[in-house]
Amino acid sequence: MTKIAFILLCHKDPEGVIAQALRLTAAGDYMAIHFDGRASTADYERIRAALDDNPQIAFTKARIKCGWGEWSLVAATLETLKAAEARFPGATHFYMLSGDCMPIKTAEHAYARLEAEEADFIESFDFHSSGWIKTGLKEERLIYRHWFNERQNKAWFYRSLEWQQRLGLKRKVPDGLQIRIGSQWWCLRRRTVEMVLGFIAKRPDVTQFFKTTWIPDETYFQTLVAHLVPEHEIRSRTLTFLTFTDYGMPVTFYNDHYGVLLTQDYLFARKISPDAIELKERLGTLYAETGRSFDTTNDGRRQFEFLASRGRIGRRFAPRFWEVEASLGRDRTLMLVACKKWHVAKRLVDRVRNIAGLPGVAYLFNEDGTDLPDLGGIESSLAKRMRHRRSLVRMLFEHWETDRLILCVDPASVDLIEDFYRDRAKVRLLDIDCSFSDDYLIGHARRVGLAGTHASDAAIGKLLPTIRADVKFDSERLRDMNLAGFFTLRQGANCEDNAAALAAFLDIPAGQAREIAETDYLFVD
Repeated sequence: MTKIAFILLCHKDPEGVIAQALRLTAAGDYMAIHFDGRASTADYERIRAALDDNPQIAFTKARIKCGWGEWSLVAATLETLKAAEARFPGATHFYMLSGDCMPIKTAEHAYARLEAEEADFIESFDFHSSGWIKTGLKEERLIYRHWFNERQNKAWFYRSLEWQQRLGLKRKVPDGLQIRIGSQWWCLRRRTVEMVLGFIAKRPDVTQFFKTTWIPDETYFQTLVAHLVPEHEIRSRTLTFLTFTDYGMPVTFYNDHYGVLLTQDYLFARKISPDAIELKERLGTLYAETGRSFDTTNDGRRQFEFLASRGRIGRRFAPRFWEVEASLGRDRTLMLVACKKWHVAKRLVDRVRNIAGLPGVAYLFNEDGTDLPDLGGIESSLAKRMRHRRSLVRMLFEHWETDRLILCVDPASVDLIEDFYRDRAKVRLLDIDCSFSDDYLIGHARRVGLAGTHASDAAIGKLLPTIRADVKFDSERLRDMNLAGFFTLRQGANCEDNAAALAAFLDIPAGQAREIAETDYLFVD
């Protein structure tokens, strides 16, 4: 008799996680949960309090801090898989899920689907010849070691790669392995899981190799399963339906996608919008139904394009994020850092990224050369960014799979700030109050063209009161707007006051806030 142990990796929405766990285990299945170590401890404790007494639910012993493209994602998956394998001896299959996944078939249908074939469902294509990687690094993912996260430490990521290339520090793939690649969303039989865990114990060199590959969640299980399981027992596909927009981002499904999802030849779907309450309730109820039959198709991509092309203004449900009145998302938090000294804000965001693990972008609406991921062209110019600002920021939330994001803005960008405050998302603003010496203001006047390169310091000195008033004006205007969630970081304040402001603004532990506030070079010009 088929029993599924779901391997759930999640990092937000504790109430959603609880509901998801209860729905899936109510049908008689099991679930092992890993809640990201970077996520809120209070949220984790809420989940544990609600689910600890359920014998069909297990938690990992450790909470690993996960980062996109890192080994940490595989490590978290392994922790969860080991917990499920040990705790649930009755599980016949192990199914990988995220917190954004929902069933689109009944449990009865899922069991019949898995019983129909003695096979593992995991995308597993040849790494070198399949063309699965469309852009970016390919062979370099494997033959060089990657110690830095490309998104968090881009300079060091590419610097270390360049040094290895110059020094000829290529490495070999572990003996006997043919590297395979595919989606991280898989469903494996119990004996396959046991073989994988046994192989890992015997071959520590394999795990050591993958720990320094780039994006190992697309290659680790895919390679090991293909190495251990006969090819005729592998279905190189996922049972989780996901499709992508023209910008290369995963499509988010809403209330009116219910009919489309049920017709797909898959068991689950990803990603379901956190705002699609009705869709979640209907799909949750669906999983427990019996006697339901499904007519399936594989036309999900074309159906999505048709629905998206119709537009939503005046239709049954809210507008999509790419439309004029797009929202960042009701459950997301946008943290705006306003500072006239751009280098100060950039340093602050860099420290927050390294210490608290929160993603941040510096002056993307003010500085053309801002370092941004490839989002299909919407990020290519300041004009496009400003015109589609809510769409762009929502795509950044989804790109980093986060519900908290930091943006640096110039204090003069009042219209931009007001627009974000009108969104349904939670918005906070940190105003950095810097000191401006005469020398700094003279340099500022030359940099922005208020004074020619040949103007004497004495001549510029006569402009100093006006320049000083100008750089202070925007910050004063922000303070007078009485914005909710407004905080101030002051150059002259003591460390404890600044740490308290950072802790409240970023919603991080006091210790992390103090470490950021103690950065000795933060305000250096």
